[in-house]
Amino acid sequence: MAGFRSSDRGRQILTVQSVFLVIFVVILSLSSSVSAAFNVSTLRFDEGFSPLFGHGNGNLIRSSDDKSVRLVLDRYTGSGFISSDLYQHGFFSASIKLPSDYTAGVVVAFYTSNGDIFKDTHDELDFEFLGNVHGKPWRIQTNVYGNGSTSRGREERYRLWFDPTREFHRYSILWTETRIIFYIDEIPIREVVRSAAMGADYPSKPMSIYATLWDGSTWATAGGKFPVNYKYAPFVSDFSDLVLRGCRMDPIQQSPAAADCAASAAELSAAEYATITPERRRAMLKFRHKYMTYSYCYDTWRYPTTFPECDVIPSERVRFQESGNVNVVVRRRRAKRSRQVPAVGMGSGSAI
Repeated sequence: MAGFRSSDRGRQILTVQSVFLVIFVVILSLSSSVSAAFNVSTLRFDEGFSPLFGHGNGNLIRSSDDKSVRLVLDRYTGSGFISSDLYQHGFFSASIKLPSDYTAGVVVAFYTSNGDIFKDTHDELDFEFLGNVHGKPWRIQTNVYGNGSTSRGREERYRLWFDPTREFHRYSILWTETRIIFYIDEIPIREVVRSAAMGADYPSKPMSIYATLWDGSTWATAGGKFPVNYKYAPFVSDFSDLVLRGCRMDPIQQSPAAADCAASAAELSAAEYATITPERRRAMLKFRHKYMTYSYCYDTWRYPTTFPECDVIPSERVRFQESGNVNVVVRRRRAKRSRQVPAVGMGSGSAI
């Protein structure tokens, strides 16, 4: 019996060890796949960025190792930083954690732009995070402007499948000569493929990379209905794992010769994240079906003529109103039952 118990205990130990080994291998493989998905080097702040505003008030706080930055918004000022160089195409990424609590009117943005150089013909690629009232989640939108096409805003808005205030998530913008891809973590959420019909609406001039935290009271929440409430200030957003990969341009030069960026463009196009694999495309379509709440492609009120890059899917079109907003399923109150008389027409009460 003693020998049996010893052997049995040995098998149990081996089983437990095997389980831990399997768990370790799974975790290792997941970590490897995540690293491989974004095989880029991160930068210290001073290697690629400069303060933009708010640093004089102490609202831009750099970590001791200079690998992360904290942006603060209070009643006096917001804060932001900018890349030290312009880029002619590239992959730009940051891990971001958003402010928590009541954030109506608060806007966090991670974007590319050249509006300070090309006043009337600027290009822009946006990640914008829009705060909300108590109990309502942050909303996120992306936008694409080319050659000053602000009257033809290509906005999309989404919900998220996680709470962006609890931990860091990576947001990335890929911009090449032929396509633009927005990523959240490893999932592509939007792709814009360049076409001849887009013409100058496709961003083509060198851009800087920005990160900002600011007061968007006049428009950000319900069209300005809910302004920033500074009772909940300061509002804090953290940025880390900063990535700038592309053809760097001196801000004075502005427009490079094609040959100057040929090697960089080839390297960029060969990167794994420059092509959406079948698996990632399925993930993107799933995300858009489940979490996209507005699309300019379905906004026939603003744009009776569909944009050339829009892939309008008839089966998906029914999900959206003419305003481009997703159809909302209205939940209705149940009528109160009488103790004497059974309720009639349940579900036909007023909307919540």
